[in-house]
Amino acid sequence: MIIDAFLRWTETAGAGDRAKAANALGRAYLGGGIQAEQRRAALMAMSHLLDDPSPQVRLALAQAIAASVEAPRAIIVALAEDQPEIACTVIAQSPVLTDSDLVDLVGRGDGMTRGLVAARENLHRAVSAALVEVGDLGEITLLLENETAAVPQVSLTRIAERFGYSADMRRLLLEREDLPAEARQRLVTEVGAALAGSDLVKMVLTRPRLERLTAEATGTAAVAIAGAVTSAELPALVEHMRSTGKLTPALLIHALCTGKVDFFAGAMVALSGLDASRVRSLLATGRMHAVRAMFEAAGLRRDIATVFVEATMLWRGAGLMGSTESVCERLLETCRTSEHASAAVGELLDIVEKLQYAEIRSAARSYAIGFPIAA
Repeated sequence: MIIDAFLRWTETAGAGDRAKAANALGRAYLGGGIQAEQRRAALMAMSHLLDDPSPQVRLALAQAIAASVEAPRAIIVALAEDQPEIACTVIAQSPVLTDSDLVDLVGRGDGMTRGLVAARENLHRAVSAALVEVGDLGEITLLLENETAAVPQVSLTRIAERFGYSADMRRLLLEREDLPAEARQRLVTEVGAALAGSDLVKMVLTRPRLERLTAEATGTAAVAIAGAVTSAELPALVEHMRSTGKLTPALLIHALCTGKVDFFAGAMVALSGLDASRVRSLLATGRMHAVRAMFEAAGLRRDIATVFVEATMLWRGAGLMGSTESVCERLLETCRTSEHASAAVGELLDIVEKLQYAEIRSAARSYAIGFPIAA
């Protein structure tokens, strides 16, 4: 009888009065002071209000129950799919919505709905992953700016794939300590492309010089990333660089001469087809002809492989020689004596020479910082 009377009343009451009644009804349902029969009647009444023609009424109901864990799930789910102002109230705070509900909202909803989900506190990994797959740039920006959202590492890599062209997105990703090395390497490539495409830079530098500087800077950054990567991330990083054609002789000699041995070994495993234990054994103790055979199996030409063999032998004694500079110097002394060196070998040794100069400049800066300036 109570529900019948309420329904008759709503047919003649104004929108403002209906909104007040909806809010009071929601709070009464959550108050716990009503009997089971009255709760069932209240639930039926709230279900009726979901079809009220006035958004003001539905919003008042949402405001009354959105934050409660005791709110009826059917009402909450319906309100979450209402117009934006009403949905926002529910999506932003309702503890009743499950991860499955949120994933459904992401899949079926529009950009506004996805943005509301992305900004939700303590967002779980499954929901973040769904957002990453279908969300637009603005929605993913909201997700990364949400410090309470849990985002899987594989989804961070996916974001780098989809939105690495955006400078703001690169900044948000690179600020994260949990960004996988593969994604970081991808973003380095995007930065290089952005630099090469800059109108200002193209006005200052000729195209060949710009391409060379971009390649060098990208390679240096890639080696730095490779040197800091964890053993767990290393295979994925190596495979990404192999599949994108980044494991060039230039990058490999850079890695070897600067002592990024773990990364270099991983690259040899990926390129040569040998297992990891065999590669590490060859690099550590293998004879020169066996080491050269490994490099040739990795796709290096005989003359290029010879340079890598020399660099490997030098690094075996790096503990005694002490620095990248000394390794580069000895390698240049050994390999530039031949008058029949190919152009490819010459280019490779030019890279080694630049590494040597960079090491000298770095040492000079360190010395200058520690040297007291006279008053």
